Amino acid sequence: MPNTSISRLDASIDEKVAFLRSPGAYPARPAGIEVIETHMSWVFLTDELVYKLKKPVRYEFLDFSTIEARRQNCEREVQLNRRLAGDVYYGVVPLIMSADRNLQLGGDGSIVDWLVKMRRLPAHRMLDAAIRGRTVGAEDVRRLSHLLSEFYQRSAPVAVSEAEYRGRFESEIRANHAELSKPDYELSTPQIDRLTQAQRRFLSANADLLERRARDGKIVDAHGDLRPEHICLTAEPKIIDCLEFKREFRLLDPVDEFAYLAMECERLGGAPVGDQVLRQYLEATGDTVPDKLIWFYKAFRACLRARIAIWHIADHEVRDTDKWCRRANDYLELAESYVRHW
Repeated sequence: MPNTSISRLDASIDEKVAFLRSPGAYPARPAGIEVIETHMSWVFLTDELVYKLKKPVRYEFLDFSTIEARRQNCEREVQLNRRLAGDVYYGVVPLIMSADRNLQLGGDGSIVDWLVKMRRLPAHRMLDAAIRGRTVGAEDVRRLSHLLSEFYQRSAPVAVSEAEYRGRFESEIRANHAELSKPDYELSTPQIDRLTQAQRRFLSANADLLERRARDGKIVDAHGDLRPEHICLTAEPKIIDCLEFKREFRLLDPVDEFAYLAMECERLGGAPVGDQVLRQYLEATGDTVPDKLIWFYKAFRACLRARIAIWHIADHEVRDTDKWCRRANDYLELAESYVRHW
């Protein structure tokens, strides 16, 4: 068994990434390794498996700066994602440094980090790829809506006060405006001002709609990041990569999550897909939601995603800054199309 005490041995993040990039690091000796870098992780894909290494980062909303914190987060990620992709998440694997300072996955030695181990899903059946390839069928939509409807219905309501729920949107709208308005990003200040004012007017005129969702027990511990790239349209759909690092961010109205998914589907050119999933959920559950609240959720999520897109420039050594500026502008254009509906 590996030594679970705090190790005197360690390796830099660069050493860990270099090791995990090598096919020789893995028992099956794959022909090659595909590597993806995100804000918070390095992801290594073999032919059949995926290993995720958390970056030793600290932000306002998370702290991965210690090995123990990363272990706890890996375990939480596996536990939470098994709700919607039970047979995809195999567990947590220690990254070991042996006495002769060689890195290895598991075995004897001192633990220098932890990884999430997953089954690799077929890339062509991920919803974003299926939308681009125009291969999403009616049965795919029905299965996905059914899976999510059952998930939300069996999720226990989480007590959130009406003022707290409304206040979250007020706070995030302020934060979106402050970040998106920074001159370094060169986004349209008049557009950002219009969107902020429209959302504030909605909250002022329709606070009761949001408060009623909290009052009626509609807030659950949800997925938190329901995007097409996290959904696999296999015979039994799998939904991966929930937002595991902060529970508050997962405490959502299911309709908000569906609106988010619908917005992201529309950005990819698949507006009918997301809207049909949402409508089938509403029909299956009998949940009655005014259309203007759905439009508000969509606009709010689009502005939030614009903020996250632009963060790629500030938080990473990014070469393609134009890509993220275009992405942010795409989200802002979507948001403007939504606010016209209320």
